[in-house]
Amino acid sequence: MYSIQRAIRNFHSTLQTPKLTKVALHPPKSVEVEFADGSVFSLSAEYLRVHSPAVDSKIRSVGGEKVIYGRRHVGIMSAEAIGNYGIRIVFDDLHKTGIYTWNYFYHLGSNKLSLMRDYIKMLRKHGLSRDPQRQK
Repeated sequence: MYSIQRAIRNFHSTLQTPKLTKVALHPPKSVEVEFADGSVFSLSAEYLRVHSPAVDSKIRSVGGEKVIYGRRHVGIMSAEAIGNYGIRIVFDDLHKTGIYTWNYFYHLGSNKLSLMRDYIKMLRKHGLSRDPQRQK
């Protein structure tokens, strides 16, 4: 999945993304981004976390696919600007290595329904859930 995400980001970065006009962090639930073409996207913490552009140790490999699961209630703790091209988001599961570029935000917003549908299908395929595992 990581290599697919990288290919998508690389392909998308060659397209002309409208200029970012606004980023608003609404911790712990979402990030809102607005672009010069009038597009406004509200992206949930769960959606951003499972589509993180970084690979980390909290990913489970299932049948050769990289799957992030159990993040329905993940929250955003903070974010920091990275140059003039993106932000690093710190989630309450301590994931903080992904840098979300303006191009990637536009990609995530423009493709939100299909990406989330594909994510839920993949979870079902592997018998996993968006909900966190219960502590025993």
